[in-house]
This record gives sequence, structure tokens and C-alpha cells, in this order.
Amino acid sequence: MKLVIVSGLSGSGKSIALETLEDSGYYCIDNLPVSLFEPFIRQAVIGNPGVFRKTAISIDARNQSASLDQFPLTLQLADRFGIECQILFLQAETDTLLKRFSETRRKHPLTDADHPLSEAIELERKLLEPVASRAHLLIDTTYTNIHQLRELIRGRVGAKQDHLMSLYFLSFGYKNGIPLDADFVFDTRCLPNPHWEPSLRSKTGKDSEVIDFLTDIAEVQSYLDDVTSFLQRWVPQFAAENRSYLTAAIGCTGGQHRSVYLVEALAERFRSSLYDILVRHRDLN
Repeated sequence: MKLVIVSGLSGSGKSIALETLEDSGYYCIDNLPVSLFEPFIRQAVIGNPGVFRKTAISIDARNQSASLDQFPLTLQLADRFGIECQILFLQAETDTLLKRFSETRRKHPLTDADHPLSEAIELERKLLEPVASRAHLLIDTTYTNIHQLRELIRGRVGAKQDHLMSLYFLSFGYKNGIPLDADFVFDTRCLPNPHWEPSLRSKTGKDSEVIDFLTDIAEVQSYLDDVTSFLQRWVPQFAAENRSYLTAAIGCTGGQHRSVYLVEALAERFRSSLYDILVRHRDLN
């Protein structure tokens, strides 16, 4: 049995993640109380293993805090039953969550007379710490729209090849913030910037003109070689620890030229590896 536990902050995209997994062939259950996890697992593993071969359940702050404190025991139970368990945790910056609740006019599950929305969000972060600290995959949706999140879930969980670690190359612009879910972050702002070439300003690191421009610069190629060597040296160490996901984020000023070029180049270099290669350009329109 393969089990994905979906958790995260309210407004971060848990429902979208669960719906996407359902579309990918998972049997999905929303808001399963932690106290009911054991009887559910016994029924799934012993009673009807065929139906629950691929299962995703949502566990979030709608559980009581005392139940969430028991989450580590829940994982031990899954291990005893020999279940392949992965925890997906979604989060976003507080300002983004405030904006989303304002736009949808939905009630946060922890708001009440004593806890306005901003305080409820921070309380939720604390309540979910036992889950977040054990997450195999952390996704920050601050700069992610619905369609991008669906693509992320399909690529990193729903359609992931079994037993292969996902090596995820992400380009981003520092002006929009560093991605919080990155394992490695490489800063390319020291490299020549195509933005200052008028003919290249409107193009991206996927266009042939920018590719040719950066390919001809020796220091860009040295940077690419150094990052490649670093990842070739250290990624296998993470894979040996049974990691399912690893994110290498490449940043430039705007996320349009240098970081995009390098992400594409790195992905191409690693496609023949034993990893499931995924690519995303966060700030590329």
C-alpha cells in the first residue's frame, strides 16, 4: 500500500492537492481524524488492500491539538504495517494566506472571538508542527497558482515513478523571494545578465538567442560545471538516505534569463541519471 498524507495550512492548496491525487488514481479521504487512523489502516491493509493500493488522506488543523500530538505514533503504526508513507505539507506566507481568505471570504477553521485571522494562521502553524517537521515534501504555494500547483502535485507525487528520487530543478527571481521549499539554493546574480542587452531583454533563458549568449561566456559555463559537480557529488548521498524528493533552486534577479538557462542545462545533464527529473520556472510568464 502506498499512502500519501496531505497536510498544511488552510488556504495553502490542500484541497487542490487532494483532488489532483484523486485524478491520478488515488483513493482520497479528506480530514481523517488522527484517532481513526489505526482502524482505517487495519481495514485498508487487511480488509480490502486492492481498493486502497494507492491512498491519500488529509490531516490538518481541523483535528484537535491533542490528536495532532499523536501524529508521530501514527507514522510508527504505518511503519509496523509495512506501508510506504509519504507526507506532503503545503504552506504559504501569512500575507498571501490573508489575501486568499479575503478573496474567497471563507472562514478559517481556527478563527473565533479570541483569534482573528492573522492569529489563527500562526496558531495553525504551531499546531501542525508535528506534521510539518516530518514532511518528506514541502511545497510553498506563495507564488503558485492553481494550475501550477496541480502540475507540481502530478509531477512530484501523482505521476512519480516508483522508487526513483525526484530531482527538481527550479528557477526563480530574487526580487520575488527565495523559495522556502528548496534544499539547495544557487545564486547566479554574479554572472553577466542578458537583461542589459537590448535585443535579449524581452526574451528568456529558453530562447536560442539567450542560450547562445550565455553558452559563449566562459564563467557561465564554469558556474554550470561547478553546480553540476556539486550535485553529482551530494545528491547520491541524499538518495542513499531514502529521500524521495530533492529541490535545487537556481536564482537570478528576475527569474527570466540566467536561472532559466541554467535550470534547463542542468536538467539536460541529469536526464540520463537514475533520478526522476522535474523542471519548473517559477517566475517565468
